[in-house]
Amino acid sequence: MKAIITAAQLAHDSTGGDPPVLLDVRWQLSLAKAAGAPAFDGRAEYEAGHIPGAVFVDLDRELASPPGARGRHPLPDTAEFGAAMRRAGVSADRPVVVYDGGQGWAAARAWWLLRWTGHPDVRVLDGGLPSWDGPLSTEVPAPAEGDFVPVPGALGLLDADGAAALARSGVLLDARAGERYRGDVEPIDPVGGHIPGALSAPTTENVGPDGRFLPAQELRTRFKSLGVAQDAEVGVYCGSGVSGAHEVLALAVAGIEAALYAGSWSEWSADPSRPVAVGPDPQ
Repeated sequence: MKAIITAAQLAHDSTGGDPPVLLDVRWQLSLAKAAGAPAFDGRAEYEAGHIPGAVFVDLDRELASPPGARGRHPLPDTAEFGAAMRRAGVSADRPVVVYDGGQGWAAARAWWLLRWTGHPDVRVLDGGLPSWDGPLSTEVPAPAEGDFVPVPGALGLLDADGAAALARSGVLLDARAGERYRGDVEPIDPVGGHIPGALSAPTTENVGPDGRFLPAQELRTRFKSLGVAQDAEVGVYCGSGVSGAHEVLALAVAGIEAALYAGSWSEWSADPSRPVAVGPDPQ
């Protein structure tokens, strides 16, 4: 099953007899509070114009639990996530397409959660809303209730201990920017650096200037250069389990399965007993 879809294919599929459920998950990691700027409002962006038929999904409220000891974006309660997806019209036998404002991180979070909880057919709009050259709508749809019941476990999931072990026995990729991996800066979490043994692999390098994923072969070459062999056990983490989902998606495009450490650095660094590595080297 393909993990991404082009705008042209989405336009074609949307006019057929079995159009996909469309989810708009516009969201940005914002440092607005620190900078004194207004926070990004995904719902306002959605209401100003979205792909016709798309339903807005709030990442912070519907794709995550409140921040706490498990990180800044802990996994949502399974029952609450299922209810949110059913309200959006998601059913088990109907394809789902997710998009965001173009960065791809929020859409990947929704993709990962739906796939992890057992939905068989979920794709991310490659390039997000900027890739869409069709009409936009300000009409907020009222979809019929879906029937999707989430059953976690279809994709790999790591906890802190599992991530630490994988860094020693397999390949653990850090999807954050290189300066955060090295510990040069840390604008959000309490400590800079990385999980000992993890490799720096910014997910921003998985896409081209237009925000679309690199071709699958280029992605395979990139991950191979990071030590991802065909039979390697692979895991990914980021700051809070959002951009890491984007790297898991990039790996899926390349034909490589990977587990996500959902708590990621925001969970790891909140516990002072956990080791922290700094600098450009994994250890």
